[in-house]
Amino acid sequence: MVKTNNAPAKPRHASTVILIKQLGEEFQIYLLKRNAKSRFMAGNYVFPGGTVDRQDRNTDFWKSHVDMDLKSICRQLGGNLSGEEALSYGVTAIREMFEEAGVFLAHRKKQNKEDFKKLCSLRMSSGLSKGWLEELIDDGWILELSRLGRWAHWITPELMPHRYDTRFFMVFMPSDQECTPDLIETTHGIWSSPKKGLAGNLTGEIPLSPTTLVTLHELLKFSSLNALKKEMKIRTWGKTILPRMIALHQGKMFLEPWDPMFNQKVDINTSGLKKLILPADKSFSRLWFHEGLWKPVGIEQ
Repeated sequence: MVKTNNAPAKPRHASTVILIKQLGEEFQIYLLKRNAKSRFMAGNYVFPGGTVDRQDRNTDFWKSHVDMDLKSICRQLGGNLSGEEALSYGVTAIREMFEEAGVFLAHRKKQNKEDFKKLCSLRMSSGLSKGWLEELIDDGWILELSRLGRWAHWITPELMPHRYDTRFFMVFMPSDQECTPDLIETTHGIWSSPKKGLAGNLTGEIPLSPTTLVTLHELLKFSSLNALKKEMKIRTWGKTILPRMIALHQGKMFLEPWDPMFNQKVDINTSGLKKLILPADKSFSRLWFHEGLWKPVGIEQ
């Protein structure tokens, strides 16, 4: 929904998946570059994800085609979501992860390697129909919601024309699958450590969306995949993150809720912002969009 008057656009429900894998002594995250013609975060590297479709909300259908009952779903993925709501978001996460990244969290009895190969071939050749997942489920597949973990809850700033109310899930990459961009909504995919991704954003090599940038910075504090797995056992959705957007003469600014001036009037001198750009490993509460890139900046003293 696009804003048509002074009232903020109503956010659409969406799911995003942070895909993680181990490589040597470090863990990496899968990032997809959005098509340059996309209406939202065009050309930015993001995590796989998308909006909750009408079919995803058919909980009466899905609850008998996932590997957890509603009580277990509520315990693992609920919190401030009901079991039915968590189920819908989870189905969306699994569907979008396959559509955009080619990773499918599902299984069926008497499954063989050709089953998955045929599905991947369909995705990359003739494409997937609107209700492809429901049709596939009728063929005996079970979605593996148990592999999803909670990470964060984001809502797009009120002044943005396209807004999303998004649940960020974390998934540890299946060892027998590979990621591939769909070459429609996403044009390129890379595996990157949080440090490399943040550094690449500063140079323009890996332009990140604001939520991706914040998430990679959060992941810097985890030393290993095992540390992340321990975190996922106790992780909740946490407080909803709703940044504040400020229009500037040169670009725009996002203030995160932890910014000391978040609820106050803010005067920003754009001429001095370049001097305030922060290194990749420094904490921040402000993101400046300038010349096509989102960059963390400090607060002018």
